[in-house]
Amino acid sequence: MGLRRGKRRDAGGTDPARGAAAVELHGVRRQYGRGRSAVHALRGIDLVLPHGSFTAVMGPSGSGKSTFLQCAAGLDRPTAGSVRLGGTELTGLKENELTVLRRTRLGFVFQAFNLLPSLTVEENVLLPMRLAGERPDRRRAADVLGRVGLGDKGGRRPAELSGGQQQRVALARALVTRPDVVFADEPTGALDSTTAGEVLALLRSAVDSLGATVVMVTHDPVAAAWADRVLFLADGAIADRVEGADPARIADRMRSLTAPRTLAGAAL
Repeated sequence: MGLRRGKRRDAGGTDPARGAAAVELHGVRRQYGRGRSAVHALRGIDLVLPHGSFTAVMGPSGSGKSTFLQCAAGLDRPTAGSVRLGGTELTGLKENELTVLRRTRLGFVFQAFNLLPSLTVEENVLLPMRLAGERPDRRRAADVLGRVGLGDKGGRRPAELSGGQQQRVALARALVTRPDVVFADEPTGALDSTTAGEVLALLRSAVDSLGATVVMVTHDPVAAAWADRVLFLADGAIADRVEGADPARIADRMRSLTAPRTLAGAAL
């Protein structure tokens, strides 16, 4: 049994527009505070990402990566601008509508795994379906666990698994609802290089085999090289982007973003 991407409905009960981009941000700004102490985390982001694509987001500390991910995923509301996911405008949705959308149409993978220790692997994977009010589909859980190489671990507890295996469970949980977009925040940050490569290969496979759309924040050029494109943020804006780049080229672009800041700090 394979994961098939079925027809979806938005938070308002209508089908998303056919052919709509997976992620769209237009003029997105996010400001914290006011006056002279205001922090401008995002300064007018314009971005369109197609379905079935893998995008990595990189940038120096404080560049706006986390805020970008939170606004794109409907976890935070922008101060200005428009965010659309699969043709659904998020900006005007009520909080309960955003919650429904996140539970039914988005998947999340975090650095810390965020598995519930009291639940089995299978129960952790099925949790998004339960939260969305759907009937848990054990066959679908078995399918996604098989895809991430954990078909025989459904009855285990997270504490019985290695870190890499726990992140595979988190990935299976993110995929079980057949989401429009999977948002991954430093998904390999807590893993060794070999295990990280295995998890990244699974994310790549989700895009290539299942048609998933993945948006991944990372600090690692090796991880970013698995993506179709890399966006570089600096001071809350998109400073550069590359496609099909290897780790060396990505690392060079990162150095070009951080070097001016380092020199300016030294001058002070």
